[in-house]
Order: sequence, then C-alpha cells, then structure tokens
Amino acid sequence: MKIKSINTGLLLSPLKTPFITAVRSVDVLTDVIVRIETDSGLVGWGAAPPTAKVTGETVGSITGAVNEVIAPLLLGSDCEYLEGNLELLDGALLHNTSAKAAVDIALHDIWGKSIGQPVWKLFGGNGKSIASDVTISLNSPEVMAADTIAAVERGFSIVKIKVGGEVSLDFERLKTIFNAVGSDVKVRLDANQGWKPNEAVKILNEMEAAGFAIELVEQPVKSFDMDGLRFVTERSPFPVMADESCQSVKDAIDVIKTHAADMINIKLMKCGGVRGALRIISVAQAFGVKVMVGAMLEGKVSAAAAAHIASSFSCVASVDLDGPNLCSEHQVSGGPAFTNGPEIHMNDNAGFGITDVPGAVWN
Repeated sequence: MKIKSINTGLLLSPLKTPFITAVRSVDVLTDVIVRIETDSGLVGWGAAPPTAKVTGETVGSITGAVNEVIAPLLLGSDCEYLEGNLELLDGALLHNTSAKAAVDIALHDIWGKSIGQPVWKLFGGNGKSIASDVTISLNSPEVMAADTIAAVERGFSIVKIKVGGEVSLDFERLKTIFNAVGSDVKVRLDANQGWKPNEAVKILNEMEAAGFAIELVEQPVKSFDMDGLRFVTERSPFPVMADESCQSVKDAIDVIKTHAADMINIKLMKCGGVRGALRIISVAQAFGVKVMVGAMLEGKVSAAAAAHIASSFSCVASVDLDGPNLCSEHQVSGGPAFTNGPEIHMNDNAGFGITDVPGAVWN
C-alpha cells in the first residue's frame, strides 16, 4: 500500500471567545491540514497550528516544508512501514517541528487504518475516556472569575488559569477566582514565561500563604532560562511543570536529570509529533516523572492524536486538550468525541478516527 499523494490545506475555526496569554491573543484557531492518500484509497489526516512565538513556524513555512521538502521523500513509500517513513520524515530537514508533527500524525493515522485498529490499542491502551482541563484566558480578575464560574457550570473540575502579566494583578486574579468558586475546582497556573525567577518565587509563596490551593504552576520563566526554572522549582511551594523549556527528548532528559522542573508538558508540535512524544514518555517512565499531554491551541485533528496518547500511558497525570471545545463550531468529522465539558470519549475507529475535514480549503 503506497503513498500516492500528500496535500496541504488551511482550516480556520473561529473561537467562542479570544484566547489570551502572556505572549499572544488569538480570535481564530488556524490549522494547516495534511492529507495523505494511498493507492488503495486509504486516507490519513494530520494538522499543525502556526505558533511562531514557540516553534518559529508560520502557515507559509509549514506548508512549504511539507509540500516542497517532506512530500517528495515520502511519495511512493509503503504506508505500513511506519518506522521507515518516520526516519525519512525526521531526516528531511532541521527543526520545523510543527510541519513534521502534522505529517507524523497523518502517518500514524494511516498506519492504524491500514491495520484496522485504533492507535490507542496499538499503543497498549484500553480506550478509556479522559478528562481535560479548560483554559481561562488572561483578563481582568472579574472577567476571569466569571469565566471560571461558567467552566464549573459546564462540568469542569480542573481549570488552567493564565497568569504572567503584572505580578500584583496576577495575585488579584487568583484571589477573585478562589473567592468565586472556593474549593470546587482544581487550579493549575500557566505563566507562559511571564515571570522573572525571583518574582515567581515571591508570588507563589504569597499564594500559598493566602491559602490558594494550586495543583501546579507551568513555565513560570523564559524558556531558555533553565537556571531560573530550576531556581523556582527548588523554592516553589507547588510543583513546577516545564513547557516551552522542554521541546525534545534531549530537553526532557536535561530537565529531569537537573531537576529543573517536577513535571513535563508534552505537546506534539514542540517535539515533532507522536514519535517524539513517545520518546519523551519513555524517558519520563524510566525516571518516574509524571507528564501532561497538552496542545498549542490546536483543532480536533491533532488533538485527536494527543488524546490517543493521553489515554494510553500511566505516566500521563494531566490532560490539557481543550482546543476543540474553544471553537464555535467543529469542522472535522470523526475522531474522539470532544464534549462541551471535560470528557473526551475514545472509540474503536481505526487510526485516530478522523474521516474528513470538510472545512479545509486546499492548496
């Protein structure tokens, strides 16, 4: 079963409300869609969002990498020879992890479909449903509290609170949120590199003294500041998770061996796809470290792949796959069922289960 064609398209999905963090504000979820078709008519789907401030990639660079560099290498390859295809993909060009991730996801999807099994089963999972948190965007304390209340009313028991703005205002944000919902929710903080090491330690200890029940704090300092990350981890009253500081299996090894963070957030776009994610999971399992499976504001195609991973490995302690829930409408058919609440229901459909992306505009 040979790869006959590889095409790219663009899928724009308006968000219900703007997605605001310490580094960006987004109104529309943008995905570059990859469609791989075999000579037998089997189709594999992948996707990648352009996140220039994290991976350095844009719509143009992702489509260019796929169409001009990656596709010529894979055309004619046996889609059932997954490892060989992933080797070709990995060696096709340096960096460009999101472009590689989109193709990697499509290759895993078509591999699962060629065998007639869901990928979670091929990974040794049991197909159990998983629960995601939901992101509360950076805003005024009052708006963030109202958004948290609305999330609780939708059934969410875990919220990820975006912080990383003015430090004193961050404290007020948390105070207002906890006053609004009390202990009804589990709170995760995501600073998106928005604090300096000293101020991160100061505000986190102030939050503990105020009685704020915080499960973890994600990426408190700049991605390149590993010493600063370690400084915070050593002094934080809450577990610290590395996100932008961990973009590869090498980074994961460095973070774990130097105890720069307590946990790692795995995102397919950072590590080049499913293959990279599985390598980081292997390292985490070997060292007994827990991971989060997250995403970079991604739509249902790549979130489906991440959900299959999250439901398959015991070291996955938390899930942050709320991208599809943030969209005002779904333009993707098949895959896991992303409800309007926290539950993501897996199924027995082959591959990642995606059957079509009718909303995509093809190049």
